[in-house]
Amino acid sequence: MTDLSPHSLSVLERLRALQADDLPTHGGRTLAYVYDSGLAEADEVGRRATAAFAATNGLDPTSFPSMLQMENELVGFAADLLDAPAEAVGSVTSGGTESVLLAVQSARDARPEVTRPRMVVPSTIHAAFLKAAHYFGVEAVVVDVGPDFRAVPEAMAAAVDAAPNDTVLVAVSAPSYAHGVVDPVPAVAAHAAARGIRCHVDACIGGWVLPYAARLGRPVPPWTFAVEGVTSISVDLHKYGYTPKGASILLHRSPGHRRSQYFAYADWPGYTMLNSTLQSTKSGAPLAAAWAVVQTIGDEGYLELARQVFDGVDALASGVAGIAGLSLLTQPDSTLIAFTTDETCDVFTVADEMNAAGWFVQPQMRFGDAPANVHLSLSAATAPVVPEFLAALEKAVAAARAVGPVVVDEGVAAVIAALDPAALTDDDFDGLLAAAGLISDGQHSSVEPSSSVEPSSSVEPVETLALPSRMGEVNAMLDLAAPRLREALLIAFLDRLQRPVRRTT
Repeated sequence: MTDLSPHSLSVLERLRALQADDLPTHGGRTLAYVYDSGLAEADEVGRRATAAFAATNGLDPTSFPSMLQMENELVGFAADLLDAPAEAVGSVTSGGTESVLLAVQSARDARPEVTRPRMVVPSTIHAAFLKAAHYFGVEAVVVDVGPDFRAVPEAMAAAVDAAPNDTVLVAVSAPSYAHGVVDPVPAVAAHAAARGIRCHVDACIGGWVLPYAARLGRPVPPWTFAVEGVTSISVDLHKYGYTPKGASILLHRSPGHRRSQYFAYADWPGYTMLNSTLQSTKSGAPLAAAWAVVQTIGDEGYLELARQVFDGVDALASGVAGIAGLSLLTQPDSTLIAFTTDETCDVFTVADEMNAAGWFVQPQMRFGDAPANVHLSLSAATAPVVPEFLAALEKAVAAARAVGPVVVDEGVAAVIAALDPAALTDDDFDGLLAAAGLISDGQHSSVEPSSSVEPSSSVEPVETLALPSRMGEVNAMLDLAAPRLREALLIAFLDRLQRPVRRTT
């Protein structure tokens, strides 16, 4: 190995320092965003493969045939896992969102005669489909789900039949992210097939674990290519494939279904552009890392990891249901659990208490008739520490009950109700930042969180934000906001976070 200069060593030291406030990616105590197999050898193989292929470029597979070979082997593994027919094909992408974007784009471009394309999706579909609709000019027809949080086939069919000639795609989940349940894929896919419409199954979070659940004898609703009418499936490797971030697969039932995914352009002076995914230049590191980890764990290894994670799911679901004041929103089909609280406390305070105890859990806002809730994504590394998690959760609920539910100041609530998301100004946003306590001392004019907070009140620009350690009050405010206003507020918040650090003052 090359000896590093003192300067380079100091750079690496700063990297380690920058990570100090990040969530832990290993140990099973982060129940969102990261997926930990608990296998040190698989992690090490992934890191070494990442380093070995960091400089390779997937733009031209004839220049880096190693990448083409690894991609074809990964797609083959996934095709076998998901009951794909012999003619199935696929592509490795950068993540679930890119896989979803490509599924929508390819469905749209396969029907060039449709001038106003639309897709029909349940309200529980991942937001990536709405992002694809926004990017690609496809109208998203969003259909309400049933009380069990699953798509309603009759309602989906009615939405399709309202404009069958313009509908280019129907999509369902296996499972849905928010609640962890599998949609009734056979009925939805059959109706789509009868109308000559593609049906995509978003299995980004469940596709690498549900097949093993079925092999373990667990009840899993049918959703793979074994279901007639399913034309494409997205499945992430960096979730329950436990690979480093940046790898997903989009599978198509046949080459004909994938053809419209490709982009080629020759009418310019440079090389002919030819892309199978949204990216042109793409690092070989995520692909090589995914290939190496999948080869290391293997089919039997994934079966054992699935056994571990589902043991954890059963223990966690039972334990949550046994804590006074908590209830599951629904019984999970996969590795995702959502629970809510009774009126004696609130989910946002419970989440704060858990985070303070070293467990990261993800609050979800109210939606329709569903209350605000806490989302948990289990991975294999969480299973052995479920008893510790449940003990911490019981203490968190007791602490939340002791202080009572978060109450948003009436004046602030009135401000939120009055705000127009389409006309949100910097001053409006600054006033809410002050009310939420997200502005550190000296960075903002004094605005107290009371009824004196008014929309468009005059405040000074905020240079930086002071992120609180507890987010209960902030989340309670967001929970009051309608979805469009919540979007506008969070966009403004992200804009404030993402400001450049200049080399000169």
